[in-house]
Amino acid sequence: MSTPRIHPDTIEEVKQRADIYDVVSERVVLKRQGKDFAGLCPFHEEKSPSFTVSTNKQMYYCFGCGAGGNAIKFLMELDKSSFADVVLDLARRYQVSVKTESPEQRQELQQKLSLREQLYEILAIATSFYQHALSQSQGVEALDYLTAKRRLNTETIQHFQLGYAPKGWEMLYDYLVEQKHFPVHLVEQAGLILPRKKGNGYYDRFRDRLMIPIHDLQGRVIGFGGRTLSDEQPKYLNSPETELFDKGKTLFGLDKAKTAISKQDKAVVVEGYFDVIALHAAGIENVVAALGTALSITQVRQLLRYSESKQIILNFDADTAGAKAAERAIGEIENLAYQGSVQLRILNLSEGKDADEFLYSSSPEDYQKLLENAPLWIDWQINQMLVGRDLTKVVQAQQVAQNMVRLLQKIEQDIQRSQYIQSCASILSQGEVRLIPFLVKTLQKQLQKLRRRDEFKAEESSEIELPVLAEQSLLPEAEALLLRIYLHCSPYRQTIVEALEIGNLQFSFSHHRFLWRNILEIEENSEGAIESIDLISKLQDHLLEFPDQQQQIDHLLYLDDTAQANLRRAPLEIRAAIASMELTLCRKRRSLALHMWQNTDRTENPELFKMYNEEFLAAHQRIAELEPQRYTKFHDLATVPLGELG
Repeated sequence: MSTPRIHPDTIEEVKQRADIYDVVSERVVLKRQGKDFAGLCPFHEEKSPSFTVSTNKQMYYCFGCGAGGNAIKFLMELDKSSFADVVLDLARRYQVSVKTESPEQRQELQQKLSLREQLYEILAIATSFYQHALSQSQGVEALDYLTAKRRLNTETIQHFQLGYAPKGWEMLYDYLVEQKHFPVHLVEQAGLILPRKKGNGYYDRFRDRLMIPIHDLQGRVIGFGGRTLSDEQPKYLNSPETELFDKGKTLFGLDKAKTAISKQDKAVVVEGYFDVIALHAAGIENVVAALGTALSITQVRQLLRYSESKQIILNFDADTAGAKAAERAIGEIENLAYQGSVQLRILNLSEGKDADEFLYSSSPEDYQKLLENAPLWIDWQINQMLVGRDLTKVVQAQQVAQNMVRLLQKIEQDIQRSQYIQSCASILSQGEVRLIPFLVKTLQKQLQKLRRRDEFKAEESSEIELPVLAEQSLLPEAEALLLRIYLHCSPYRQTIVEALEIGNLQFSFSHHRFLWRNILEIEENSEGAIESIDLISKLQDHLLEFPDQQQQIDHLLYLDDTAQANLRRAPLEIRAAIASMELTLCRKRRSLALHMWQNTDRTENPELFKMYNEEFLAAHQRIAELEPQRYTKFHDLATVPLGELG
C-alpha cells in the first residue's frame, strides 16, 4: 500500500516538533562543541569528528563528506526511507495529528497508522493477562520464584509488570482471539502466537514461563522476555523481531533508568533482566541490560544521550562468558572510546557473581563503591592480557608485550598513550624499577615500528592526487562564497543582487544556477522583504525533491567556524567574490579578443583589427583594476564594519 500524500500543515508541524539533536543523537554520539554539537559522521568512515549539529538552525552538516540537511533528511538518508515514511514515523513519535491532502485518502492512511497502535494494544492486554495469571493459583510457583528466590516485593513486581504465561498451549490465543476478537494475524505479528507446523491453528509462543515485559522509551510494551520455570530450553526466550520490537536497538529498563542516568551522569549496563530489576529495587536505578550478551553501537548511542560526560560502566558476569561479552561490547565501541567520545569502564564482580547474586550477600552501598572504582576499559584490557600468563617466562612476557603494543597503538591522545606506556613498562618490569626506563624505550620503539609499517601500507594503497591550482578554483569558490553570504547574511542580499546586475554577472556552474533559481522562486512566492525570508529552512524542504542537486549544494547551507569568521567581513567578501567572478569573465574576453586580433588581417579588415585590439586593451585594463579587489588590506579591516550573520 503506497502512502497517501501528507498535508503540508502536518509536515510543517512535524518539522517544528522534531528536534535535530533528539533525532541525530539516537544514531550518533554527540559532544558539545561551543554552541553546536560534533560527532563521527554516520555517512562515511572517519576517525576525527567532522559531523556537526546545530540546534539553533535545526541542521546537521559533515565537513568531511558534505552530507547535510534537517531531521527529516537525516532519517531519509540513514535509513534509506521515503519522505512520507519518515514524516509518519516522526508524527507518531511527537504525537502530531496526521492529515492528508485529499480527504478520501485519510481512511487508507489511518489503516497504515493503526497497525502499530493495534499491536501496542494487543501487547498491553497480553501484559495484563500475564499479570493476572501470576496472581491466580496457576501462578503460585512463578510468584514464589519471584518472592522467595529473587526476593522481590509486590511493589517491584508491579513496577516491572511481571507476569506468568500459563502451561496450556492456547491459553493466550483463546483470550486474545476467541474472547477479545483480535484478528489472528495481528496477534501473530505481535509475536505472541505461532502457526502449527502440521494442520491448522495456532499455539502460544510463551508457555509456563515467567513473563518480563520489554518497554520502549515511552513506557509502552513492545515485547517480552520469558524465563522458563522448568528444564525447558532455552532458559530465556525473547519475542521475535516485530513492527515494534528490534532486539539490537532496545535496552531493557531504559524507560525507567533514563532519568537516573541523567542525574548521575553515567549508565550501568548489566547482562540480565533480573540484574536490572534487583538493582532498581535496591535503589540503583541508572541500570539497563542488553537483550543478549553483545551490546550494539545503536544501544550505546541511546545511553549516551542521557550522560553529559558520556560515561558507561559494563558490569557483565565475571565468568568466561561474561568476560567475552565485555570484550565484544568493547569491540563495538572501541573507536568511540579511543577518541574520548565514551568514558568506558568495566566492572567484574568477584567469584563469578552477577549483580543480582552480589546483592544477596552485600549492600547496595558496596555495589556503588565498586562502580566508583571500576577500572577504565584500557586498564581492564591490560589486566585481561595478564590472565593465565607467567611474565617470568620469556615467551609469555614477549606475547604480553606485543599485545600491549597493539593496544597502545590505538590510543590517539599523546599524553594518555605516554601514561599507559609507563604503566605497561612497570607491569613488565615485575617490580624491577631499574628496568622500567629500558622497557619504556622498548615499547616506544615497537610502537614507532608498527606505525611506520601501517603508514607504508597506507602509502602503497593510496592514489596520487594532483594539486588543484588556485586560479582553477577561483570562479567556483567565488560563486560559492557569494551564495553562502546571500543565505547566511540577510542584510546584504540586496547588495549582492545589485552587484550582479551592475556587472551583468551570472552563475556559471549548473548547481549554483540551480540554487539561485530556487532562491529567486522562494522569494517570489514569499511575502515581505527578501532580508526577512528564512531561506535555509525553505530550501531544506524544497531540495528534498532534488537529492542529486542537494548533494552538491548542501555545504553552502551550513557554516564552520572559519566560514562564520569570514562572513563577519561580508562587505569585503562580497567585493572579492564579485571581483573574482568579473575577473574570470574579463580573462575570457581578453583571451578571445587576443585570438581574434591575431587572426585578423590588418590590411583587409582594419576596423575589425582595431576593434579587437581595443577590446583586448579594455579587458586587460579592467583585469588590472579587479586584481587588487580580490585581496583585503589592513586599511580595509580597520575601516569596514563587521557584518552580521542572519
